[in-house]
Order: sequence, then structure tokens, then C-alpha cells
Amino acid sequence: MTSSAPSPPGARLAAVLKELKRRTGLSLAQLANATTFSKSSWERYLNGKSLPPRSAVKELCRLAGEPADHSLALLDIARTDRTDRTDHADHDAHADHADQAEDSGTTRGAPAARQRTGTRADTPTSALATAPPDTGRSETVPSDAGHIRTGPAGYRRATVLTALASVCAVVLGTLVLIHLPSPQRKQASPSPAAPPATGALCRHTACGNKDPLTMKCAADPLTLAEHETATGAWIQIRYSQECGASWARMWGASVDDRVEIRTGGRDGTFRGARVTSRGEADTYVHTPMSVVSPGTSVQACFSPAAGGGKECFETRADQAVFAP
Repeated sequence: MTSSAPSPPGARLAAVLKELKRRTGLSLAQLANATTFSKSSWERYLNGKSLPPRSAVKELCRLAGEPADHSLALLDIARTDRTDRTDHADHDAHADHADQAEDSGTTRGAPAARQRTGTRADTPTSALATAPPDTGRSETVPSDAGHIRTGPAGYRRATVLTALASVCAVVLGTLVLIHLPSPQRKQASPSPAAPPATGALCRHTACGNKDPLTMKCAADPLTLAEHETATGAWIQIRYSQECGASWARMWGASVDDRVEIRTGGRDGTFRGARVTSRGEADTYVHTPMSVVSPGTSVQACFSPAAGGGKECFETRADQAVFAP
């Protein structure tokens, strides 16, 4: 995220983070002392200027005494939205560059335009091709008065001085900590790490028709497939290898929109969820879990409240494409 106004998903995440900070009763400076992130970093996260790392969200939720699942889901949504915006911008920039190349004709016998493969690796490769070559040698500044020559000897002297400065800084820091009074030394010590997660609370058949957040199956799921509906809502088919179960989640929807998931074909298990409030429409809803095994077909369907046809898409439990 840039310093411009945050996207709608980023703004929702920032609002939730502000509420969590309010519950802690800490100022920005106190929040920085209680976590591993600086005051300026928290200022950016809380105002939607940049998306926080998952560890920052977890630390804030721990201090507020709240489960992190909901906030992490909002972070996933904001990251997905940012990725989509970046992909569209890269595609438009590449299209403009191709149009200019085609208008100017060929250069040195090369084709005027080349089809884009669709991978992000194309963009940095092109950038590297136009960068000036690196000679691998240090340039020598003319020996005018007041100038410093750069070369291997000067580089070695600078390296030695840098190493000596680093050693002195470490020694001074150690001496300061050793001679601090005991109350200050306790305050200077890092905050204790959050207790480790206990893991999923169900396995395979025991997860059937259970909530993935309550059962802690949504801690590190895979996204098997996703689909943007005609109304602009997004549907994802999620799968937990640890729990052996799958579910669907939906965001960007309207009140009374429905999402359904069916596993194992037409006669398989069916689960559903409906957006019941404005708060759920602003965040997301998810279905209960269905038990799946590798190779099981999984279908998700969207039914808009405004009417219109049902939109469905299908995948299999062994076709994980990416994780959040």
C-alpha cells in the first residue's frame, strides 16, 4: 500500500486494528514498547497506509485479549485486493509499452511486439534488460584537491573501520544493559513471546459441519480455487490439510447473498451460509466444514439476493494453488 487512501478492504482492516488498540488502552509509544514493531510502523498500520505483517496482527490481538482469526482473515482479503490491483497495473503498463513499441516499428531486426506470458517474472526481466551494464570496477574520481579516491585499499580501510565501529557499539550496548538498575533492566528486556498455538481441535470426520475458526482449522489453510461473481463478490474454496476438511468463504457480498459448498458430487455433503447483517457484508461469511479426502471434488456456488442465475465453480482437494 502507498501513502494514498487505503482500499476498502484495507480501510476495514485499519478500523478493526484501531478498535483493538483502543481496547488495549495503550498509546502508540506504549504499543511499540510492548511489541516488536516501532511507533512509526504502528502509525502506518492503524491508518491504513500499509498492510501489517501477520505477526503484528497477532501481537495486537494478544494484547487486546481477542482471537486473531477474524483480523487475519481481513488481512488476507486486503492482500488479495492489493495483488489484484498490482496485477491490473502491471498489465496496463505492459500493454502501453507494447503499443509504443509497435508504433515505433522494429529495432535492429527484432519483432515489434511480443505476447506476454502472464507471469510477473516478465516485468523485472524487462527492467533488467534496460539497465546499464555494471562494469564491476570502482570508478576513480579525478585527483583534484579535496576529493577522495576510491579503490581496493580505500574499500579495505572502510571495511575495517565499519567492523570496529560495530564491535564498539555491541560492547557499549552490553555495558549499558549490565549497569542498568534492576527495574530499568526489567523494562528493557523484550516482551515474552505469545504462547504457541495448540493446533486444530478436530480431525477429518470429527470436523464435519463444524466452524473452521472455532476448530482452529483456518490457521493455515490452502485456497483450492477462487471466483469473482458478476456482482463483485469473491468466493474462495478453502482446505485444511491438518483437519482434512474444506469450506467456502465469501466477501464483498450484500445482505442475504448466499454461498454454498458441496463435496463428493451431486449426492455428497452440502453446507451453506448467508450474509445476515451489514457487518458480515463488510467483512466475510463462511460455511461449516465438509470432510474431504485427496481427490474429492469440491463445488462452491453463489446465489445473489438481488436475483439472477446461480454461479458455481469446482475443483478438487489435491489441486491447491496457493496459500495466504
